[in-house]
Amino acid sequence: MKAASQPGVVGAIRIDLVRLHETWMELVFPRQLNVGNSVIGKWKPQTGPQRATYSAWSALGVPLVALTYPLLLLGFATRFYAKRLDSAGTRLGLVGVVLLSVVIWGALSAFARYQFTTNGFFAVVAASLVATVSAALAVVFSRVGGRGTSVLLAYPSAMTALFLPPVVAALYSPTLSAVVFPNSQSVAVWLLDNVLTVGGLSEFLREQFTLDGFAYVLMWFGVAVPLGWLLGIVVALADVVRPRRN
Repeated sequence: MKAASQPGVVGAIRIDLVRLHETWMELVFPRQLNVGNSVIGKWKPQTGPQRATYSAWSALGVPLVALTYPLLLLGFATRFYAKRLDSAGTRLGLVGVVLLSVVIWGALSAFARYQFTTNGFFAVVAASLVATVSAALAVVFSRVGGRGTSVLLAYPSAMTALFLPPVVAALYSPTLSAVVFPNSQSVAVWLLDNVLTVGGLSEFLREQFTLDGFAYVLMWFGVAVPLGWLLGIVVALADVVRPRRN
């Protein structure tokens, strides 16, 4: 009986779309969301101008909801994995996360010291420092403040811990640089041609900056931070549309 009462895939999508549209309506009109537990009920327009505005805002939200729903699905998936990482971080604590990172990267550094050149060793050490600091910041920011702190700081720190270590290591390792830098250039060209074309930003970046050396680190930091914000926002949206069950 319990399984039968749960909605299927189509039913769950319908519920998500309704909740997403109610969230859109809540931006302008009161009591549109979470009315199931409200004694007062959903607010309804009373006058002609109110009804016209209400209908127009509702109609405007339909295509926006359709475009936003894939991001909502990304939010559900990100929240699923982030929750497990957060649980692991909670069990380990800040000191535990730092120690685990030091142990793992320390072992890799020791291996690099005897297997690779001096530059290879420095590459691993530099990457380990970036990864450890970024991971520690992600844990700290996820524990302090609230949802805003997580979106603005925790998720970008986590993305930095993921993206920057290989790039930093490539500055010291010719083997890694032969792989990381050409692929980074391809990503940069795609971003300039497809994402950063608004307001002449693409032309400005091409004229003012040369992608060389430490500029690769700045580039990937510039990718990691907005990507972290995006993931944080879609997770926050997922929390609104489908609140977490404790």
